[in-house]
Amino acid sequence: MDKTRLTTVAAVSMCKMDDPYLQIPDVVSYNHYFGWYGGETSMNGPWFDKFHATHPSIPIGCSEYGCEALNWHTSNPVQGDYTEEYQAYYHEELIKQLFTRKFMWATHVWNMFDFGADARSEGGENGQNHKGLVTMDRKYKKDSFYAYKAWLVSPEVDPFVHLCGKRYVDRVEDVTRVTVYSNLPEVELFVNGESLGKKTAEDHFFYFDVPNVGESSILAKAADKTDEGQIRKVDTFNEAYRLVEKGAVLNWFDIVEVEGRLSLNSKMGEVISTLRGKLIFMKLMGKMLGGGKKGEKKKAAGFEVTPEMMSMMNGFTVLRLLTMAGGMMNCEFSKEDLLKLNKKLNRIRRPKPKKD
Repeated sequence: MDKTRLTTVAAVSMCKMDDPYLQIPDVVSYNHYFGWYGGETSMNGPWFDKFHATHPSIPIGCSEYGCEALNWHTSNPVQGDYTEEYQAYYHEELIKQLFTRKFMWATHVWNMFDFGADARSEGGENGQNHKGLVTMDRKYKKDSFYAYKAWLVSPEVDPFVHLCGKRYVDRVEDVTRVTVYSNLPEVELFVNGESLGKKTAEDHFFYFDVPNVGESSILAKAADKTDEGQIRKVDTFNEAYRLVEKGAVLNWFDIVEVEGRLSLNSKMGEVISTLRGKLIFMKLMGKMLGGGKKGEKKKAAGFEVTPEMMSMMNGFTVLRLLTMAGGMMNCEFSKEDLLKLNKKLNRIRRPKPKKD
C-alpha cells in the first residue's frame, strides 16, 4: 500500500532458491541455522554465494541465524552442546562469512537477549530461548557479544579487549586454547605475569595456546586496555560445566565409541558415505518419513526432502537427527533402539577424510 517502502520475505532453509514466491518481494532474506539445527557453519557463506549467482538481481540477506548457549563449558565444543564456547565459535564463523559478503543487504542475529519461550525445553533451563548474546536478565554478556563488538565498534569510539572463557576455570588439558576479542590491532597475553607474546589478527579474533599448570592468572592487553581471568589445572573434567539433559534417552557423551569406527555421534554425511551406513540410513528414513503413496514425494515437517535439505541433514550427528525427528516427524526411538543402532555403527570403519 505504501510504495515508498520495500517489501520482503523471510524464508526458512528448506525453501528452495527457485520457489516462485521469492520473485514477489523487493528484497529477500533467509532464516539459516547451518551449524546449529543441522549442516555445518561453513555452509552459510557458500549458500549465499550460490543464491547471489542464481539471482543476481534479487537483494539477499540473512533474517535469522544463531545458536544457544548457557553456562556450560568445554575445550572441545560441538554442535548442540549448548556451551558458551560453541556459541562463540559459531558466531566467529558467521561473522567472517556474512560480514565479508558485500552483496548482502542485511544480517540479523537471533537474538540480542535470551527471551521467554513457554513451550521450549532446551539447554537445561525450560521456558527460554537461549540464543541471546546477553542473558535474559541483561546482567551477563556472553563471549559472542564481544565478537560483534570487535567487528562493529570503532576503536576511536570505544577501544576494548575481552578475554573469553572467564566462567570456564577448571580445565583438564596440559595446554589450553585461550581466545581474546579486540577491536585493536594487537593483543599481548600474560600468564602469571609472564608474556606469551603479541599477536595481530585482521578478523579481531586472537588465539593463544597456554600451558595449564596449577592455578594461572591470565591477562590480555591491547594498547592500554586490559582484561583478566583465571584457569586451574584439574585431573578430571568438572561435570558442573556439562549439560546432562533430563529426560533425554541418551546424552552424546554417554555413547560408546570405538576408535576409527562410526557411532551415534558421527555426522550423517559420514555415515551415508559408506555403503553399510547408507543402507542403515535408508531404513531409518523409511521409518521417519513413513510409507506414503507410491510416487509421492517424501516430506519432513511439511517440507519436501530436497538435495538442499539433505545437505543440511548431513551435518547432524545421528543422535541429534533422530532426537529431533521425534518432534518433527512424529517418530520416536527408544534407548534400546539407539544402543542397537550404535552397535551396528561401531562395526563400520570411519571413512578417511578426502584430500583437497
